[in-house]
Amino acid sequence: MPATLDLPESMRLLPEETMGVMRRLEWLARRRMQGTLTGRHSSPDKGISVEFAEHRQYTPGDEPRNLDWRVMARSDRNVVKQFIEETNLRVTMAVDVSGSMAYCGESAARVDGEEMSKFSCARYLAAAMAYLFIKQGDAAGLVTFDSAVRSYYRAESRPSHVRRIIDALYDANTGAETNVGGVLHEVAERVPKRGLVMLISDLLDEPREIVEAMHHFDFRQHELVVFHVLADEELTFPFKSFQRFRDLEGVEPVLRIDPRAVRAAYIERIRDFIRTMEAACGNLRADYVPVNTKTPLRDTLLRYLGRRMHAKR
Repeated sequence: MPATLDLPESMRLLPEETMGVMRRLEWLARRRMQGTLTGRHSSPDKGISVEFAEHRQYTPGDEPRNLDWRVMARSDRNVVKQFIEETNLRVTMAVDVSGSMAYCGESAARVDGEEMSKFSCARYLAAAMAYLFIKQGDAAGLVTFDSAVRSYYRAESRPSHVRRIIDALYDANTGAETNVGGVLHEVAERVPKRGLVMLISDLLDEPREIVEAMHHFDFRQHELVVFHVLADEELTFPFKSFQRFRDLEGVEPVLRIDPRAVRAAYIERIRDFIRTMEAACGNLRADYVPVNTKTPLRDTLLRYLGRRMHAKR
C-alpha cells in the first residue's frame, strides 16, 4: 500500500475544499499598488507595460523605441511615452484574537466537525486568503491583535510563507480585552508602502475610534477590506428564558436578565452599529463584507470574491 502523507495539524486550517475554491478565484486590486515583483496590479510608478500613462520630454539616455513619432510629427517636440508599471500586491491580514472572538453560537456552521466560533472562522478565512494571494504571486503577511499587536509577519510571496502564516494562526489563542482602533493606527504605520489591509474582526469596540483608524489607512493610501465576523445569535438575539450573560473579555460583570425585555433595544443597537461600520467603509471605498458564522465559509468566499471579480472586469 502507498504510504500516507502525514500533514501537520495546522494544515486543517486550509482544507482541500477551500483550496479547490481558491484555485478558481483571483484578486485584482482597485488602487495602484507598490510591490517588489512584476505582477498583475497597477503601480503608481512609471515603467513599461501595456497601459499608457503620459508623455514627457525626451532626455538623452531615453530608449529611442519609446519616442512617440506621431506626436513629434504634429508638434515638433521630442517626447517619449510613459506607461503604468504592473506590480505585485502586498497584503496584510489583521486578525482579531480578543476574548469576544471566542464566542460560538449554537447555529454555527461546522468545518471538519469543528463548530465555527468567530475566532475559528477568522483563522480559516485568513488562511484561505493567504493561500489565494501567494498562489497568484502576491505577498501576504499577518498581524494578530487584541489590546495590542500579538504577532507580526511581514508580507512575503514565497510559497513556504503560506505554511508560516497557517502555523501562526493555528498557534494563536484568544486573549482578553480589545483595542481595535488603537491597534489599527499602529498597523497602518507599520505596513510598508501602499498595499491592501484585510481586517478580520467582530469590531466590538468604540465605533468612533474604529472609523478614525479606517481613515488612517486611507491616508496611508492602503486599500481596506473589512470582514465583519459575527455569530447569528449576536444578530438575531433569539434567547427567550432568563439567561446569564458573561463578558468574554472579562470587563463587565456577569448579568442575569430576561432577554425578551431587552431584545428590541439590543436589535436596534446592533443594527445601528453595523450601519455605522458599513457607512464608514462606503465613504472610504473600502469593501465591507459581513461574515455570519452560521453561513459556510466556502459560500461567503465564493459570494464575495466572485462578485468582486465580476465588478473589476
